[in-house]
Formats: sequence, C-alpha cells, structure tokens
Amino acid sequence: MACTKYLSNLLFDLAMLKGKRVIITGASSGIGEQMAYQLAKMGSHILITARTEEKLKKVAEKCTELGSASAYYIHGSMDNMTFAKQVVHEAERLFGGLDMLILNHIGYTYFGFFDGDVDHIRKLLEINFLSYATMTVEALPMLKASGGNIVVVSSFAGKVGLPLTVPYSTTKFALDGFFSSLRMEFYHQKVNVSITLCVLSYIDTDTALNTVSRVIQQPAAPKEECAYEIIKGGAMRQREVYYQYEATKIPMLMRDWAPELLEYLVLKNYNVDGLSKNKE
Repeated sequence: MACTKYLSNLLFDLAMLKGKRVIITGASSGIGEQMAYQLAKMGSHILITARTEEKLKKVAEKCTELGSASAYYIHGSMDNMTFAKQVVHEAERLFGGLDMLILNHIGYTYFGFFDGDVDHIRKLLEINFLSYATMTVEALPMLKASGGNIVVVSSFAGKVGLPLTVPYSTTKFALDGFFSSLRMEFYHQKVNVSITLCVLSYIDTDTALNTVSRVIQQPAAPKEECAYEIIKGGAMRQREVYYQYEATKIPMLMRDWAPELLEYLVLKNYNVDGLSKNKE
C-alpha cells in the first residue's frame, strides 16, 4: 500500500481513508473544500454541507471526478440545530453508518475591536459551538459502531486570546473545553472514538485573506497542506494537530511560562492601522 510522509514524522497510509464514510461541514470553500478534494482522491464516501447549494454542487462534482467512492451534498445553515441533526441522519441514510465527522463550519463575524454586542456572540456560539456539539451527539452511535473519528477544526485563537477576534475566539475556546473534556470521558468510558482538535494558524483562504491580510504581518499558510494535515491527524487519531507548527505549537509553550512575552509578540504581529484599509 502506498504511504507518504508529509510535514511530520508520522507515516500516513493513504489507503486508511479508502471507502470510509465522512461528513465535512463548511465544505463549499476554503479548508473544507480542500479536505473534500483530498478525501476524494483517497476514495472516501463524502457528504459535504454548507449554506450555498451552487458551490456545494460544484465541489461534489469535482470530488466525483477526483475519484471519491461517492459524493453528496446537503445545504443549510448551522444556526438551525434541526438542520445540524438532519446532516447526520442524511449520512446514515446514504452510507448506513459513519467513520469520520469533520466539523469545520463557522458563522460570519467581524474582524475588529469588540463592539459590545453580546447578542452577536450568542448567535455565533450557536453556529461555531452548539451545532458542533449537536452533530457530535447525533453521530456518536454510528461513530461508536465504527470506532470512528471526530475532527474539530479550531484555531490558535481558541488557545490564546487574540486581539480583534473577541466573538470568534470565544467560540473557539468553547470547542476546546467541550471536546477536550469529552475526550477524557471517552477514555474513562472506554469509548473507541477519537477526538482530534486542530489548532490552525493564519491560512490562505479567500475569506481570511480578504479580512486580515493588511493587519496580520505573518504570511498565510497554504490551505491545501492544511487540509491534508487535518485529515491525516484525524485518521492517525492524534489528540491535537498544530498547523503550522512553528506558528501555533511553539507560541503555546510561552502561554503559561511567559505570557507577557507572548502578548508582546502577538501584538507586534498586528498592524492595527490596516483595519481601515481593509474597509476601503
């Protein structure tokens, strides 16, 4: 079987995902879209979801061209918990089970100083956190049966509080608390389902580039490599994935031991004057 070595010392067998049944949320663009293409090349059965039907249709068609065992889509908004459950039920209807649940979607939020709107945080929590928990609960019976994987796409902003991202960072911290606690309970209950939390740096998705490119000074990491690392981490049942490593894991070492230094380095990386240029 073909193996490849990619960005780390872990050997990842591409055949591990052949025939696996996978849900990918937030898959109409960006990292989610790239994960769909990676899994298609590996021969997985794929169900993708996002808000925009036309974009999903094109992604599903390309997945079929790339060699997916099957590719389906279902569109809707994750602020509706009924829809979140419906996605899982659709996977059960189509595939008869589930091997991997990749939770990647996010709701719209602003990039700027906190405006005091707590209702916005509440609405964002529904999409960025509560729908993740809802889908996990709904998918658990199938994942327990298959000994499957839950892959949670988070952010460095979910480990370290960052400026200009108060609502977003709040929801990502919630993901860490929920899924890290759930992982520990799975261990005690001997539940054979892995949980992989993905801590991502600044990635070159269209949304990120359009929003923060004039403010954050560091270069954006490639979304194709990021997608691969996420899939590999989930398949290898890693506890956490850090991408890019030097932009996420290394700063994490300073979080508790030298927090003032970390804050200094983070703030130095931000050109706040660029906020006004982004609005032009």
